[in-house]
Amino acid sequence: MAREDFIELKFRLADGTDIGPSKYSPATTVATLKEKIIAQWPKDKENGPNTLNDVKLINAGKILENNRTLAESRLPVSELPGGVITMHVVLRPPMPDKNSVFFLKLD
Repeated sequence: MAREDFIELKFRLADGTDIGPSKYSPATTVATLKEKIIAQWPKDKENGPNTLNDVKLINAGKILENNRTLAESRLPVSELPGGVITMHVVLRPPMPDKNSVFFLKLD
């Protein structure tokens, strides 16, 4: 039986800080990665993500789908031994409070 090769990832936030690197199995889903990001989000950062839908992971210009595994996502540099793959984290902007009403006055 072949030894499973782990993929080393780090997650780059919009301000340039990183979460990781950590090693993951190719069978790890994108949703699991997002859960890890939410759990490890720096406490000193404002407006952190609350749900999986608040986070988008981008690798090589592609938005990764929650139900896909790392192996299915075909990470372009995963074949490089010892390489760390950097994924970019984009957050959905906070939604306005439903109780807040905004009016736009047009003159």
